[in-house]
Amino acid sequence: MSVLLIVLGVVVLFVIVTYNRLVSMRQTTKSAFADIDVQLKQRYDLVPNLVATVQGYAEHERGVFEKVTEARATAMHATSLAERGAAEGALSGALMQLMAVAENYPQLKANANFQQLQSELGDLENKIAAARRFLNNAVAEYNGAIQQFPAVLFAASLGFQEAEMFALGSDERATVVVPPKVSFGG
Repeated sequence: MSVLLIVLGVVVLFVIVTYNRLVSMRQTTKSAFADIDVQLKQRYDLVPNLVATVQGYAEHERGVFEKVTEARATAMHATSLAERGAAEGALSGALMQLMAVAENYPQLKANANFQQLQSELGDLENKIAAARRFLNNAVAEYNGAIQQFPAVLFAASLGFQEAEMFALGSDERATVVVPPKVSFGG
């Protein structure tokens, strides 16, 4: 009888330790996604200033400005992770077009405000990429943990569901072949 109680105690202890590990991993994925949200919010705040600066020099490029503004609005209102990934891909593509327009205006490229905005955008893009990598790594670790034996036996019944990666859709990958080009004067 005491052997049975010891075995039962070990099993219960194992379930508790595994449960707590899964909870911790799930929280890490949520925290990583929140970090991406912070970076994206900064990017969304930067976009109107960038558009306004370029618009001052290239007013006849209205279609590009509208596309950037529309992509920003779509990204800000995306609800699911898949929608967010697709919208972010579209916004990155629109920003690339905006930067391409800016390349045609030497006075704009020499503008200190524009150079600062370009620098901030480049920095934010790097931070977003790092935050995505961290999130996707945390999600992969979490998903692997809930699929491994013996956690797979009880993870679903305890509410642990597979998390989604932050990835661009195939349509968006085609528009984001190259990261936004950031140049510093000259």
